[in-house]
Amino acid sequence: MKIKESAEDYLESILILKNKLGNVRSIDIVNYFDYSKPSISVAMKHLREDDYIEMDSKGYITLTEKGLAIAQKMFERHTLLTEWLISIGVDEKTAAEDACRIEHVISEESFEAIKNLKK
Repeated sequence: MKIKESAEDYLESILILKNKLGNVRSIDIVNYFDYSKPSISVAMKHLREDDYIEMDSKGYITLTEKGLAIAQKMFERHTLLTEWLISIGVDEKTAAEDACRIEHVISEESFEAIKNLKK
């Protein structure tokens, strides 16, 4: 099953926020993206239904095993692509923005080739 780009972004953001804050709630994701509470609530509902996240009775969000795998993949792609773009002369802000778009569509073969350049 192909996961939507927005879901990949949400999962990656949960991983980033978990590493930064320790615990993640929907409001943290609202603030991270500057989206409305209702849109994040709907997105979290879908991620729960698709078994990418779990939410406890206090509203704390954790990634399931399959959610974590996607989040880590997106984070690795985003980080490496950003660094690579900066290394070839792209300014940091543009590199991060472009990496965010590229990370969703780049083939595994192309990503591995770029990854091997960094070694």
